[in-house]
Amino acid sequence: MYTFLQPWLGLGLLTSTGNKWRSRRKMLTPTFHFTILEDFLGVMNEQANILVNKLEKHVDGEKFNCFFYITLCALDIICETAMGKNIDAQTNDDSEYVRAVYRMSDLLHRRMKTIWFWHDVLYLLFKEGWDHKRNLKILHNFTTNVINERANEIKRDEEGKSDDKGTTLSNRKCKAFLDLLLNVMDDEGNKLSLEAIQEEVDTFMFEGHDTTAAGINWALYLLGCYPEVQKKLNNELDEVFGIKNTFKRKDLKKLKYLECVIKETLRIFPSVPIIARGLNEDCEVGGYKVVKGSQIVLVPYALHRDPRYFPDPEEFKPERFFPENSVGRHPYAYVPFSAGPRNCIGQRFAMMEEKVVLSWILRHFWVESNQKREELGLTGELILRPTNGIWIKLKSTTSLGVKSSK
Repeated sequence: MYTFLQPWLGLGLLTSTGNKWRSRRKMLTPTFHFTILEDFLGVMNEQANILVNKLEKHVDGEKFNCFFYITLCALDIICETAMGKNIDAQTNDDSEYVRAVYRMSDLLHRRMKTIWFWHDVLYLLFKEGWDHKRNLKILHNFTTNVINERANEIKRDEEGKSDDKGTTLSNRKCKAFLDLLLNVMDDEGNKLSLEAIQEEVDTFMFEGHDTTAAGINWALYLLGCYPEVQKKLNNELDEVFGIKNTFKRKDLKKLKYLECVIKETLRIFPSVPIIARGLNEDCEVGGYKVVKGSQIVLVPYALHRDPRYFPDPEEFKPERFFPENSVGRHPYAYVPFSAGPRNCIGQRFAMMEEKVVLSWILRHFWVESNQKREELGLTGELILRPTNGIWIKLKSTTSLGVKSSK
């Protein structure tokens, strides 16, 4: 199934195997070091602030579908952190690149589940095939242009010249992943080719916006359904932030309960509901022999509901992830970011983004949700989505007597 991602992502971290994957993973791991990720807090604060301003119009109004608002915010964050490119998706959601990202995700899912779309030549006999080809060109042209532009900027910077805006890369507020990729080297001292850089940038774009957006949306839905949890979280936010507005580096580690809320959200609604693997040796699972070469499908959505590890599995209980309540739990009972060597390289980035965006929203608004689980219309596409949207109401924290960071 992952081969259908290759026209867009090439053989990047998600789709490559063997020595190529091992070498690439080893090269890229340092770019996700926590001290580097912290440099992106400015971008996350800026985009979360824009989101809060856009949500203001819904305060004390009718219920509305928040899914698209959050997704556009996540897309702005990943564009600026991955490519150093501000595409203003939140203020211009009709941009060609934004439309192409969403259309391609839909096309990929349809292709995976429609057998007559599998063959490349046959696929082009259908409208979807041509649509796929057209959107692929838009996506690749955009990232190619950004990479070339960035590479030229770095070259000029190294030569001591300024870019068109009169600032050098070293003076920018932070370096994007792209800047790091342009300078990363393997054990032999070789830099990544521009083709390899495009594979990884496209992979970051694909993996890095829908997943975090889904996690934030599901958290808002659950907090709106469980006001007692939201109240407890508000108390922590008040204690950590007081009246200050911006999220600082030191705040990350203090938000213990928020982290538990995010983890419990990802238990109930894992952003990636299905993971596929190829078996490279015979093994036995639950008394059944599974032979080498088999395609294995893991379903975190079901795994996370095992009552042996999570009693009352459908209940939203962030306290499950307190350190004292996690003792003795099987390490693979909870795998929202997969596990083992091929776990998600961006999981720290995702957790940090979700903490920042949720803290901004919850310091400004009280969230209410009256949707029942069966009304969500869950669908396990590439991402776990609600086909009917997530409909919430927002109240001002000040009108409810809750401290506000405004």
